[in-house]
Amino acid sequence: MSPYALSMLISSLSAGTIITFISNHWFLAWIGLELNTLAIIPIMSKMHHPRSTEAAIKYFLIQSMASALLLFATTLNAWYTGEWTIINMQTQTPLLLLTTALMIKLAVAPFHMWLPDVIQGLDLMTCLILSTWQKLAPMTLMIQVSSEINTTLFMFLGMLSLLIGGWGGLNQAQLRKMMAYSSIAHLGWMMIVMSYSPNLTLLNLMMYLLLTTSMFLMMMKLLSTNINKMASSWMKNLSLTSTMIIILMSLGGLPPLSGFMPKWLILEEIIKQNIPLAMMAAMSTLLSLFFYLRLSYMMSLTTPPTTMSSKLMWRLKMKLNMSTTIIMSTMLLPITPLILNMI
Repeated sequence: MSPYALSMLISSLSAGTIITFISNHWFLAWIGLELNTLAIIPIMSKMHHPRSTEAAIKYFLIQSMASALLLFATTLNAWYTGEWTIINMQTQTPLLLLTTALMIKLAVAPFHMWLPDVIQGLDLMTCLILSTWQKLAPMTLMIQVSSEINTTLFMFLGMLSLLIGGWGGLNQAQLRKMMAYSSIAHLGWMMIVMSYSPNLTLLNLMMYLLLTTSMFLMMMKLLSTNINKMASSWMKNLSLTSTMIIILMSLGGLPPLSGFMPKWLILEEIIKQNIPLAMMAAMSTLLSLFFYLRLSYMMSLTTPPTTMSSKLMWRLKMKLNMSTTIIMSTMLLPITPLILNMI
């Protein structure tokens, strides 16, 4: 792809998200979401491969349906209330339709089935954009209307996402699908606490973006897309592979790593509201932790089958430009009180 076309698409992608951020009018927010979707379609299909084309078509159809549903919901709300203001969603039918549209865009269970298939057909950089940047605009709208949505609905969808995100990743051999189910599980944590504390949802979102960015950057450096390639990554760069194991543990929420911080704070908040839900959420985290541990085991304690006579591969020096994200992904827990004061 031409650098000029790519820069234009990245600018449009950023502009669409920023428009949604600054809008207080539903039609303007819808325009931002549409611009965001239309800008990423050519980026997804730039490999000119049947799988990437299929992924782009699937993504376009799903997002178009969600955008149409969102526009219909906001128009219906304007018909009832006479206003297009985002915070004025007082009628139940438009609110339910709007929630469904945003859940489809975020890939929250049970509207999650498109995400693993779409991510599997893309290159790692596009997967990174889809897993991080594309979550920002819908999540912003969801947080703005969260005070008017039924708390029970949020808890149900969040718990379902936690379970499906954990179960779905157990038998995956492809790292991109594994990261897709990890995204679904993390969104479950955001959903269950959104009604009680939107600030904790934002904190969890920021931590998810940080951990996912670190993980995808490491996968790009090591050229790993499945478990077999990941198992041989120690032959390419031992220090980076060791760091990746720590990032995986942080994604699973093990103390004393940074990923434990949002789960700890969310459980502390949920226990005050609903103890059985907190227990189920804590238990479902073990499912996600299992496939992170499985991947770590394959990377550190097994030797993959190889026809090479040497244990070490010929390799170039790898310049690491991700030290900041790695440090933040692992060492933020001691400054939790400072982060809480900031939010």
